[in-house]
Order: sequence, then C-alpha cells, then structure tokens
Amino acid sequence: MSATLRVLQAGPGVTLQDGGRWGYLRYGVTQAGPMDVLAHEFVNRMAGNPAGAAAIEISVGGLDLTVDEGALELAIVAPGFRVTRDGAALPPSCVVTLAPGEKLSVRAGESGAWAYLAPAGAVDAPTELGSLSMHVRTGLGGAGLKRGDLINIAGARAGHGEARALENFRDTGDAPIRFVPGPQDDYFDAANFERFIEGPWRVAARSDRMAYALEGPRLQHAKGFNIVSDGIVFGAIQVPGDGWPFVQMADRAPTGGYPKIGTVIAADLGRLGQMRPGSTLRFAAVGTQAAVAAWREVRARMEAAGPERAPAAMLSSESLLSQNLVGGVISARGSPD
Repeated sequence: MSATLRVLQAGPGVTLQDGGRWGYLRYGVTQAGPMDVLAHEFVNRMAGNPAGAAAIEISVGGLDLTVDEGALELAIVAPGFRVTRDGAALPPSCVVTLAPGEKLSVRAGESGAWAYLAPAGAVDAPTELGSLSMHVRTGLGGAGLKRGDLINIAGARAGHGEARALENFRDTGDAPIRFVPGPQDDYFDAANFERFIEGPWRVAARSDRMAYALEGPRLQHAKGFNIVSDGIVFGAIQVPGDGWPFVQMADRAPTGGYPKIGTVIAADLGRLGQMRPGSTLRFAAVGTQAAVAAWREVRARMEAAGPERAPAAMLSSESLLSQNLVGGVISARGSPD
C-alpha cells in the first residue's frame, strides 16, 4: 500500500532527516541527521519504523500537511508544540490516522524548538550519499520542505481508532546541561573553568542547526584560542577568541581550530537542542561513567514510554546491530543444574 503526503505550508527549517549520512567524514561531510536524536528515534519507534528511518523535523515555523491518497498513520513527538487535526486539538505527542483531505497542523507552542513527525511506512525518495538527511548550510540532501511538495510513502500503514497520546520520556526541568571536560580544558585556568560552569548562558539568536551560540560571561584563554584543527563531535563546546562558547550541533563542521572546553553528554544533547533562542542554561561537569549512566537512564525511560517495537521484517541490518539482542548466556558444555 502507498500513500502521498502533501505539504500545505512549511516554515523555514522544516526538513527530512533520517539517522544521518555516515561514512563520509574523511571527505569533510558530516552526517547531519536530527537535532534531537532520541525524539527522532522515539517517533520512528511509535510509527513502527526502524530507528533511523526518515522523519520530518519541524522547526518553530510549523507545518501543515494532508494526505492525498490512502489513509496513513502518523506518529508525532512535539512536546510544547500545538498539534491539531482539522482544527481539533490533539495531544502534542501522539499517534493518529490521517484520512485523505484531513489537515494536520503542527505549530510552535510555549516551548520546544524541534518537533518530529514519522509516517507509518518508508519515505520513498532518492538519497544523496546514502541518506535523505538535509544538511541545511550546504543543501546536501535537497531543499527544505515547502508548500506543494509531495512525500511518497511506500508500505504505508493505516491505524485504527482515535488518536493515542504518547508519554514524555524526557525530564523537562531546568537542570544543568551536563558535559565531560576536554579535550582542551587545559586551555582554561581554574577561574575561567568555574566561570563557564557558573554562567548563566543564553542561547543566542544566531544559533542554528550548525551550532548553538551562547552569550554570557566572557571566558579568557590561558594558552591562546588557536589549536591545530581536529575532529568535531556533536556536542563539542568550542570557545573562540571572543570568549563566548558555541556548541556544535547536527550540521557542525567536521573539524575546527578553537579549544574545546568540553562535550555535552549524549543524554542532554536533545534537551539542549530543544532550547529556543533566549533560553538560559547552566552547565555541570561530569565524568565518562556518569555520562554513560545518564544515557542508559534516558534510554530506559524511552523504552518504558513506548513499549512498541518495529516489525521484525522492517528492521535493517544496521538497526539489528544497534540492539542488545543477548538476553543471557548458557554454557556449551552442558545445561546448568
């Protein structure tokens, strides 16, 4: 079964994002992919898709769409946004079936910077370098979605019944954003390292998918602000010569020559990504063991919030390899007593 989604309106920054464009970093191509990796995975799980399947990433500019043919189930993860079907309010995170001619709208609400919408089925579109993800600054992966665009869905599935609300798996409080110091934290003396932690910091208006610029107390470098360029990871916190840090995000450059005071832990990257310009935050330094424990904790909450699994027939080899499929160990020498 197939279905076709028609975009009726899309604000700036509404794009298709799958799990990312991996394997090309050596050529200067970063993977792009979602700004909120866990929300992207969760919306796909709720749609019955593999974790890295293509979904629509929706900015605060909002999105209106309809289905031209074939009823289609959609999963939406949009905490803080306003979601409606033909004007009737839906839970901001839900699974809903859209019939031909019905209009689904996702609009900015009181909080959140990115919402995700996944069709129950596979987006049927040509890839670039093996991915549908759009890298916004270069245009790799195509242009952002706009009015009149058609999105073909292969293997489309229609749901049954009323819209089903989804739980929020992430804490929404104002806890500090945790980071692991380094690899160039020695470029800052103890006073400036403490100044970074104390903040407070504000997300600047010039922030985008490439980096979140922070404004607050100016940091001073103990060894200058230039290093030999090295690799940049999602969440790297660079401090250029003006003393105001910026956090490298999904569309980051592959390398950079400013000292990195730390790296935001994976468990908190989505929480940081969901902050709008003007939001304030503080940081807290943690070790690698705490970072791993936090990642396991947030993934456990996601598992508990969405017990459904993708159908086995739809799981790719990459998805299977990413799962812990071993539930126990037995001895080959004989059964235990």
